[in-house]
Amino acid sequence: MLPKLLLATNNQAKVHEYRHLLQNLPCEMVTLAEQGITTQVVETGQSLEDNARLKAVVLAKQSRLLALADDSGLEVDALGGEPGPFSARYAGEAASDKDRVSYLLAKLKDVPGDKRSARFRCVIALATPDDEVEFCCGECRGFITFEPRGEQGFGYDPIFYLPELGKTMAELSLEAKSQVSHRGQAAREVYQKLDKLTGGKYFKQNSPNEKREF
Repeated sequence: MLPKLLLATNNQAKVHEYRHLLQNLPCEMVTLAEQGITTQVVETGQSLEDNARLKAVVLAKQSRLLALADDSGLEVDALGGEPGPFSARYAGEAASDKDRVSYLLAKLKDVPGDKRSARFRCVIALATPDDEVEFCCGECRGFITFEPRGEQGFGYDPIFYLPELGKTMAELSLEAKSQVSHRGQAAREVYQKLDKLTGGKYFKQNSPNEKREF
């Protein structure tokens, strides 16, 4: 019987991405709703690592399952690295993705194109019910556009431009995004780290992009 891995997020767009990114993982991926968990973990950390660890540890302990939680942030050089770990709350607690994008663009309205460099960072925390934690990290560099482009993705994707592809993150298919995104890069470490956490009992050290039978 395959183990369960709790996707410790209420963000359904993230759930969709992780189910795609980790589709070859030999486990049953379950959500908070599917496990009947309504706990809201307040992100009180001052870093992506702090917040990811907090969510993973609390929800692994509550569910008694292996848990995967992440915290992702957009760091804009012209804003001194803001919004960083506060990306989701940058325009206020109740702000929508559209609100956050508009707020960020307003703060950059006088910044020229060549000064709008930024990076997406993702930190995944994998936790056992016994407080063992492993981290996976990913980073993607690009520039902030002057207006949103694309209908895919979520968050700041419509204004994060990838020069090498000539598109924003929101103009990429899920498959293409998985190859270059910060979350895709972090996910490629998940297999090895889960193998380590479980003592090699279930998980194999192979890339999520490899098609392999387990």
